[in-house]
Amino acid sequence: MIDLGKLERDYQAGLIKRIEARFPGCLVLKNDEQYIQGIPDLTVLHGRRYALLEVKKSLEDIFKQTQPNQVYYITTIVHMGGIADFICPENEVEVLDAIQRAFES
Repeated sequence: MIDLGKLERDYQAGLIKRIEARFPGCLVLKNDEQYIQGIPDLTVLHGRRYALLEVKKSLEDIFKQTQPNQVYYITTIVHMGGIADFICPENEVEVLDAIQRAFES
């Protein structure tokens, strides 16, 4: 069970561990928002596939705290053929399931 009271950075640290456990051999990179404002927080490299994830601490934050440039990069990455999404405790299972399906295709 994921604690919904956690800070985003705490949730992100646990999320990285869960991603690494779910996708053995993957590489999870933390992106620098100071370098490209709005680029998703995490890049997951797995074989020839990749996913970028914008981490939020709650579903409410996805709707209230998302910046236009974050939406731009998620949309751009998807149009480039990549996997990109917002992830939070409430949608984590669905997002990781979708990534797994994409990685296996």
